[in-house]
Amino acid sequence: MLHIEFVTDLGATVTVDVEGADKLLDVQRQYGRLGWTSGAVPGGGYQFPLDNESDFDWSLIGARKWTNAEGEDMVIHRGLAYRRRELEAVDSRKMKLPAAVKYSRGARGTDPEHVREKADGEFEYVTLAIFRGGKRQDRYAVPGGRAGSGPQQAARPSAPRPQPVAAARPAPVAVVEDETPF
Repeated sequence: MLHIEFVTDLGATVTVDVEGADKLLDVQRQYGRLGWTSGAVPGGGYQFPLDNESDFDWSLIGARKWTNAEGEDMVIHRGLAYRRRELEAVDSRKMKLPAAVKYSRGARGTDPEHVREKADGEFEYVTLAIFRGGKRQDRYAVPGGRAGSGPQQAARPSAPRPQPVAAARPAPVAVVEDETPF
């Protein structure tokens, strides 16, 4: 029996028993959908293969995808918003790095020094996750979602949403009170 410790979205610590290693990711998904996290974000952020970025299951780390009012892709993790940034490949004498997609936010004064990354000028970032190189890991993909190709998802019809029935709800009644209840 394995044990995994989660921190709830309200800060409580909960230990969950897991039957075996083959069930671990399922348990992380289940509680991650609630915003519960397990473990701390490593310095430099989580590292995943670039091919996993398009259908990554953010519930694995207790996060969720979101699009802000300006249409930017974001990820919410522990109440903080991380912006999607595309990084070009670097090929210089000093460094060779493949293209990447990074989810990061501006550092705050309360962020520990070991998670801060220096940028141009005095600006600092904190990275949640970076997708770069590597071989695709299907176990990180949204279950039943896109498994690498868009047509599979497009071919699946979506279930129709039930329509509300207007006659089923009574009209609100105005209540006039003589005294304030407090």
